[in-house]
Amino acid sequence: MTNLLCVTVTVLTILFPALAFAQAELKVFSGGAMSQPVREVGEAYARSSKNKVVYVVDTTGSLQKKLAAGEKADIIVVTSPAIDALEKSNLVVKGTKVDLARGLIGVGVKAGAASPDLSTTDTFKAALLEAKTVSYVNPASGGTSGTYFEGLLGRMGIADQMKSKVVYRNQGSEVADAVAKGEAEIGITFTSELAPNKGVKVAGTRPAAIQSPTIYAAALVAGGSNAAAARAYLRSLTGAEGRAAITKAGLQSLTR
Repeated sequence: MTNLLCVTVTVLTILFPALAFAQAELKVFSGGAMSQPVREVGEAYARSSKNKVVYVVDTTGSLQKKLAAGEKADIIVVTSPAIDALEKSNLVVKGTKVDLARGLIGVGVKAGAASPDLSTTDTFKAALLEAKTVSYVNPASGGTSGTYFEGLLGRMGIADQMKSKVVYRNQGSEVADAVAKGEAEIGITFTSELAPNKGVKVAGTRPAAIQSPTIYAAALVAGGSNAAAARAYLRSLTGAEGRAAITKAGLQSLTR
């Protein structure tokens, strides 16, 4: 009996500290435009907390659908209007939304190629008509930049002329890849999705008259299994670390 008691005490002494310090796994949904700062902050958070961070990067529309379909996550970072819609549907925790960054839609060309004239709406329109191929995110995938751009083509009166030139991709990073690989002459997506690809040169942003500044926000997902860890990560994302990562990615930080 004494030996059995000793064994039991030894096992419990080993087991309970291990359970107390067990890693939490934090699942973060992120829109493509915010994926770089989200990952950068997540890596620093993981090192300091010893928690594991898992990322799901997709379009805002696709991530909304994932939550609506019951897929689990702890934090979501998408456009501010999308967070508002998720809050109304009780899919994120009310009162946890925070606006993080403002993103601009840019124009990318293959590294080393000449930049198109983006000074006015007319010169931008001329560049599109002159290009053999133009890539952007397929609106069907729920991409913010692609939805706006396809509508813009209609408003500029060149939708029919552009149809044969379009190279659809499902995410902004894939648009950048298409440009880098020569599959598209021009890529249209957020600058923060173009800039990380070394095969792409960011020629600039669209003219102010046809720009679509987009606010990205974060919130805790309702029913997340790691609320304490999620709040700690969100504090990092809204703090000095997050501001630096957002600025580095070519976005404008909105937190103080």
